[in-house]
Amino acid sequence: MNISIIGSGYVGLVTGSCLAELGNNVLCVDKDDRKIEKLKKAEIPIYEPGLKELIARNIKNKKLLFSSSIKEAVKKSEIIFIAVGTPSLENGEVDLTDVEDVARNIALNMTEYRLIVEKSTVPVETGEWVKRTISAYIKQKIKFDVASNPEFLREGQAINDFMHPDRIIIGVESKKAKDILANLYKPLNAAILVTNIKSAELIKHASNAFLATKISFINAFSQICDKVGADVKEVAFGMGLDKRIGHSFLDAGAGYGGSCFPKDLDAFINISKKVGYDFRLLKAVKDINEEQKEFILKKIRDVLWMLKDKTIGVLGLAFKPDTDDMRNAPAVSIIKYLQKEGSRVRVYDPQAMEKAKIELMDAKFCDSPYEVCKGSDCLLIITEWNEFKELDFVKVKKMLKRPIIIDARNMYDPGILKKLGFQYMGVGRL
Repeated sequence: MNISIIGSGYVGLVTGSCLAELGNNVLCVDKDDRKIEKLKKAEIPIYEPGLKELIARNIKNKKLLFSSSIKEAVKKSEIIFIAVGTPSLENGEVDLTDVEDVARNIALNMTEYRLIVEKSTVPVETGEWVKRTISAYIKQKIKFDVASNPEFLREGQAINDFMHPDRIIIGVESKKAKDILANLYKPLNAAILVTNIKSAELIKHASNAFLATKISFINAFSQICDKVGADVKEVAFGMGLDKRIGHSFLDAGAGYGGSCFPKDLDAFINISKKVGYDFRLLKAVKDINEEQKEFILKKIRDVLWMLKDKTIGVLGLAFKPDTDDMRNAPAVSIIKYLQKEGSRVRVYDPQAMEKAKIELMDAKFCDSPYEVCKGSDCLLIITEWNEFKELDFVKVKKMLKRPIIIDARNMYDPGILKKLGFQYMGVGRL
């Protein structure tokens, strides 16, 4: 099929390159000319395992092209995915300016039937507004369809998630739109759920809100475990053996971050308010997530007493492993608080260093985990990169000023580290 993706950010690039890998002719569009020129050379602005190679292969096979022209996209493609950014406004609502702009430009350039598909995470009823916008600006009486096809891509595992999805959600208003999208995704041999557009839009928000709730639930339990002397990992494992609950998203830590959960939670709280429902549960989920960062900071204060003039080593800056995404990363607010209290902070992350320098200009950026340890009063683990699982802790102990590890992701075995002479503090662990 001939497909265009408007918006060459994280979702757009993964979606476009994977659809090209399936044999489609894909044109990825972005208004940033410099980004497009780099993408033509397979230089990508994000880190996602396997994505650079996937893009390079499909450029070479002439299945994946890049452009800054929406007009070209509309002319060449029957299916047009909208995958532009939908950032949060100060009041928590979603800024849909780019979505509206793309819809208007599609309308102005359309000369025959097109299927316009929402791929960005948008509030319910956005599809209705996209349809109204296209109808208002279209030059002639041309048939078109609008559909919703939300993405469920985990950063760090996005290509596998696209190629082996749990389900594919298609929100449509016509049989033609349903058939086109069903045929597009047929090679994935995955379960396809067909709904109306509003239900598809809500499925995305509901999914992210529920997963954020699971994370905040186990984080709240980690604080209880700390107080009573239980082990949250054992509690979570025992819970997860119940098939109704499952083990995923029950890892206590420093709280969730990234571009999806915080933004989508705020958006859904606002959506609920607009339709007349006070979603108090999600407000509590958000509050607990913020409290978890305070919980980590309290551990640091408890073990170091005064934070002023202390040197604290931090391993992991990205909001999760296998990505360089610093958006809403717990590390940022934790480090900024430490700096505000007068601490010197040394940091290292395998992929997020360049992006972190924008947020954390006063931190000392180190070339390795061991350089972080050198002269630090304690070592704080915030992101659970595999690289950190393989540290030589005999070497770490020699380099630290004091043998203190605060493991905000429960990566390590407390018993082993205590035998090595460390003062170990996990999250909700003995």
